[in-house]
Amino acid sequence: MSILIENISKKFGHFQALSPLSLDINEGEMIGLLGPSGSGKTTLLRIIAGLEGADTGRIQFGDRDVTNLHVRDRRVGFVFQNYALFRHMTVADNVAFGLEVLPRKERPSATEIQKRVQHLLEMVQLEHLASRFPSQLSGGQKQRIALARALATQPEVLLLDEPFGALDAKVRKELRRWLRGLHDELGFTSVFVTHDQEEALELSDRVVVMSNGHIEQIDQPGALYASPNSRFVFDFLGNANVFEGKVANGKWHNQQASIVLPHSVIEQESTEQKDGQLYIRSHEFFVSKEPTAQANLPLRLIAINPIGAEVRLELTPIDWQSNDVWEIDLPHKAFDKNCFEKGQTLYVSPKAAYFFAHDAQQPVLLNWEASKV
Repeated sequence: MSILIENISKKFGHFQALSPLSLDINEGEMIGLLGPSGSGKTTLLRIIAGLEGADTGRIQFGDRDVTNLHVRDRRVGFVFQNYALFRHMTVADNVAFGLEVLPRKERPSATEIQKRVQHLLEMVQLEHLASRFPSQLSGGQKQRIALARALATQPEVLLLDEPFGALDAKVRKELRRWLRGLHDELGFTSVFVTHDQEEALELSDRVVVMSNGHIEQIDQPGALYASPNSRFVFDFLGNANVFEGKVANGKWHNQQASIVLPHSVIEQESTEQKDGQLYIRSHEFFVSKEPTAQANLPLRLIAINPIGAEVRLELTPIDWQSNDVWEIDLPHKAFDKNCFEKGQTLYVSPKAAYFFAHDAQQPVLLNWEASKV
C-alpha cells in the first residue's frame, strides 16, 4: 500500500509541530523517520495513523483518501515503544485482541482467530510462549508479541514508534535484523520513528531526516551518508569533526593551525577559495607525531577507547579555536603500531572532507591524495 502525504501541518497551541510537508512512500517500502526529540517525527507518524488530526493537507493510502477517516477505518497496525501489552491477558489473548474487538460482520470465527494467532506466533518464533503473561517475557519477546498483535488484523500499513528504544544494544540489533527479514518476506509498507542513526541506516529503504517540524533530506541510506545536503544532516549523522578556517596563501587557517587547500580548490580560485567549515568524519584522518606538508593540526590526546574493531581517540585542540572534543577512529593495527599515549601531542591530516562556505547551504566534497601527505 503506497502512502501519499501532501502539505501536512500541525500546531499545538502556538507551537508549530509540523510545517507543511509532503512525502511519497512507495508500496512495500520501509521508511525511517530520523531526527532529534521535537523534530516532529512522532507527530507525523500519529497523523498517518489517525491518532492525531492534521491542520492542513491530506493523506492517501493507495487510491483511498484517509485524511478524515477514524483510526479504526484506516487498517493501520501500530507498535508502541512501551509495547502496550495487556498484563492480565496471555500472549495468545494479546495477539487475538484486535481480531476479537472487530465489528461482528468483520470478525473472523473463533476457529479462524485461533489459527491466525497460532500462525503469527510461529512467524515471530514465540509459539511456545502462547500461555504466558507479559510479565514473564523479556523485552525482546514483548516487542515481538506487540508486532504480532499489530499484524493480526492484516493492516495495509505498519507504523512503529521507537520500537526498539527500550531494549539493550544486543537485543536491539537482533530484532532489527529480524524485522527487516520479516518485512522483506511479507512485503508490507512500514514507517518507523527513531533517533538512532545506525538503526535508520540499517533498516530503511529510504531515510527521512527531520528537524523543527520539516524535512531536511530524503535519501537511501548509502546516499544519505555519502552526500548529506546540509550542516544539520551532517551534524545529526554524527562522528564529524568541524574545522573553522579562513583562507590565506592557499590554506585554511585557524590561529596556529592550518590545512592546505586541495589542488581541485586551488584550480577553482574564483568559486571555491572561501572561508568556511570543513566537516571531517572520524575515520577520514591520518594521525602522526609531527605536522605534515598537508596540515598542521595539533591536538592533545585525552582519552583512548577501544570500540569493537577500532580504537577511538578523543583529542582537544592546541593553539587553535574549537569548542569540541575531536574524535578519531583508527584500526587496532594502526594504533598499536604508533604506540599513542594519553597526554601526547598528535597531528592529524584529513583524507577527505565536506566544505561548507559561510554563504552556502550545500557542501562541496574535497579529497586530498594520500601520496601528498
